[in-house]
Amino acid sequence: MKNVRVILFLGIALIFGACSQPPKPIKDSVAIADGTVNGSFDETTGITTFKGIPFAAPPVGDLRWKAPQPVEPWEGVKQCTEFSASPIQGTPMPFRMWTQEYIAPKEPLSEDCLYLNVWTPANDATEKHPVFVYIYGGGFSSGGSAVPIYDGEEMAKKGLVFISINYRVGTLGFLAHPELTAESPNNASGNYGLLDQVEALKWVNKNIAAFGGDPNNVTIAGQSAGAFSINYLVASPLTKGLIHRAIAESGGAVLSTNALARGGDLKSGEEAGVKFAESLGASSINELRAKSAEEILSGRGGGAPIVDGYFLPKSVGEIFANGEQNDVPVIIGWNEDEGFGPPPVPADQFKERVKQQFGDMSDEFLAKFPMNTDEEAFAIQNDLGALQTFGIQSYKWMLLQNEKATSKVFMYRFERDVPYADGMQDFGAFHTGEVPYAYNNLKMSPRPWTEADYKLADLMSDYWVNFANSGDPNADGLPGWEAATPDNLKAMHFNTTSACGDLPSAELLKFLDKFYSGTN
Repeated sequence: MKNVRVILFLGIALIFGACSQPPKPIKDSVAIADGTVNGSFDETTGITTFKGIPFAAPPVGDLRWKAPQPVEPWEGVKQCTEFSASPIQGTPMPFRMWTQEYIAPKEPLSEDCLYLNVWTPANDATEKHPVFVYIYGGGFSSGGSAVPIYDGEEMAKKGLVFISINYRVGTLGFLAHPELTAESPNNASGNYGLLDQVEALKWVNKNIAAFGGDPNNVTIAGQSAGAFSINYLVASPLTKGLIHRAIAESGGAVLSTNALARGGDLKSGEEAGVKFAESLGASSINELRAKSAEEILSGRGGGAPIVDGYFLPKSVGEIFANGEQNDVPVIIGWNEDEGFGPPPVPADQFKERVKQQFGDMSDEFLAKFPMNTDEEAFAIQNDLGALQTFGIQSYKWMLLQNEKATSKVFMYRFERDVPYADGMQDFGAFHTGEVPYAYNNLKMSPRPWTEADYKLADLMSDYWVNFANSGDPNADGLPGWEAATPDNLKAMHFNTTSACGDLPSAELLKFLDKFYSGTN
């Protein structure tokens, strides 16, 4: 009997000891659904970084132009300390205002690209930090998560579990074709790059708690094509329950003002896909899949989202107009000098352009925005350049969200002229210029930053972190940021001195909304 009591006591002690063991530190390794991963722990910052975690099977061979498929589980510990290959694209090279820190590495590039990266401040899985998922830009034809200014360490130091993801781009990411539609269980094709993004969000929902993240508090953010992606993801029924807040920097798709937002239907996408296959001498998808990625890249094929009936059951504008989108708070805005229109011309020439572009509404435009000097004409052209592609999307998104949704909209305009070094050109507050500020990553760039720049980066990243925490960017000690409504057209002006004020170019935005909405 004594031996029984001893054995019983030892058994209880072992059970109690096992239950009281401290959680396993994340810096050692993390067990996720598909296996165990090991990252890199920085003793100075306390951040553990995991790079190159697979979230879907390599989309190669028969999986080319298919929705992302499950990862093959692995044995042992996968070392995740290096970025994966970026998606196949033209060789990334600096150009115009985009110096090397804004560009993906030249190599490696591969179809085998469906990987993500995690920066976590958590010590173990019992912590519940807000989760922040960043989606890159690049016109849906380039980009990658290894771009230096997308680094997540600084945001993790402010308390977020920060994630960056890869997705397929170009023809490999967005080809529609009748055969692809027929073989799909969803009776859809195209939008593979967006489906990759959804798959990454599913991975986050399933696995991020193991990294100390809260799967019930996920913010998605992106810039340029990444911001268009954010709008598509907020609109899609496939993301229900996966996202809780959204940030769109310079992009949106509620109006069909450019190719990234035009959202043609499945039929038109399929027709374009057939022409692409024919241009490469392929009479079937099997023949097209047999070609190398380089051959596909050499073909005259583009890539942009379409209304495929699955990821997008209807256009983003229709979804928002009906109040069918994910009802989540958003930060949306644009940069002062990010236009991609034709070079500015003197007032007389610009008036002729106005007549060609706005037709029956040109007299109204010229009456509302008189140009008595060339300088006035240049200023209006600069505003139009940024507004027609980016600003109007933010404005219309705000209007539609206020009509049918309940969540708040916070608008901004980035106005800081980004510093430039010798041999570089002054592009002002250029497209993508806000990214190293928003993610506190000025350290990734050799530009001649000033103390004012570092203060602005700290401020912007604080707002982004506060928003990820609560859905509201405001906090004690920061300039107040009012939510925007049709009756309260306010926006944060980000500059060396930042403050909330009247929405910039409001009258011009109202005119463009009237023009593009066909309410003239």
